[in-house]
Amino acid sequence: MSQPFETLISDARAFYGELAKNNTRDWFTEHKSRYETQLKKPAKMLLNAAAPKLSGMLDQTVTTKLFRANRDVRFSKDKTPFALHLHMMWVPQGAGTQPVYFFGIAGEYVRTGAGLMNFNKAQQAAWRAWVSEREGDAFQARLDAASAAGAAYGKPELKRIPSPFDKEHPRGDLLRRKSLVLWKDLDANGSSDLVGAITQSFETLDPVMDDLRTFL
Repeated sequence: MSQPFETLISDARAFYGELAKNNTRDWFTEHKSRYETQLKKPAKMLLNAAAPKLSGMLDQTVTTKLFRANRDVRFSKDKTPFALHLHMMWVPQGAGTQPVYFFGIAGEYVRTGAGLMNFNKAQQAAWRAWVSEREGDAFQARLDAASAAGAAYGKPELKRIPSPFDKEHPRGDLLRRKSLVLWKDLDANGSSDLVGAITQSFETLDPVMDDLRTFL
């Protein structure tokens, strides 16, 4: 039996390819029914279909979020009104204190991810205390294993190792972080079992997420 979101990846990439050439409110209004039918509705179905799988993996309730089509341009030099991607997110209990899980489709990627996008003050202190000790070595090993399995993550936000840590600290790259998000690319042509592909990708990332939940 086909899934209601079976063509979501190809439909979304086609839609955003056209929107990129004419990112205006007039164009979007003219094609809004297509967005609602081919992208928004199946994306919500995908969110709901994957939620029980992720909830079972984490042994806790998750809520879902589909990000809005329009961009917040108040503080941006780029005033184009609409995003060129479809992003969705699963949020475990304790939003802001646990890693979140997401899935995104754009012209240049089809990607899952998980992590904490911004450490708050308490999390930052706990993170630095945690990775500066022996746990940091084990955590780096799990990051390396996730990378070997196809995951990627960005560079540290800080240029220098923060005080009071030694400037030659062996876990300096971790100490310079203010967030940690891992992502993993999926087959851009889609999958006959998209929910399975997404949750399998989350399982690849979850040893690192387990560590983040530990120090939190």
